[in-house]
Amino acid sequence: MDLVDRQILQLLQQDASTSVREIADEVGLSPTPCWRRIRNLEESGVITGRVAVLDPVALNLSVTALVMIRTNAHGSAWLDRFTNGIERLPEIVEAFRTSGETDYVLKVLVPSIEAYDEFYKRLIEEVDLYDVRTTFVMEELKATRALPLDYLD
Repeated sequence: MDLVDRQILQLLQQDASTSVREIADEVGLSPTPCWRRIRNLEESGVITGRVAVLDPVALNLSVTALVMIRTNAHGSAWLDRFTNGIERLPEIVEAFRTSGETDYVLKVLVPSIEAYDEFYKRLIEEVDLYDVRTTFVMEELKATRALPLDYLD
């Protein structure tokens, strides 16, 4: 991946709706070679998709909860049930298996504390959990889906 590919990725991370012509102008290529580079980045799996980024508050999702889960079950059957369960809960927008005292961390978006309580009841119906702790986000200091490109060889 060369400097031009990095520039293309940076531009697409800023605004995926930018036209190939605009990207080509910005990186100093004509549209066809630029389009080929974007296509290669997609085919190689560097670009995995393009989405619209929505404002949660505008969609009445002003409460962000970070849910820390501990479990005593670490078998594949439990993990399959857990994974399938969290897939059925659209309020979970991100989920991570983690190291340390917490086994899993979920990022949950809901409109209110009452809505979180309803979500929590559905979560514990999906799978047996040993310990669940929730931290509510008071203020979002940084939010980006743009990945740092400084570490590419």
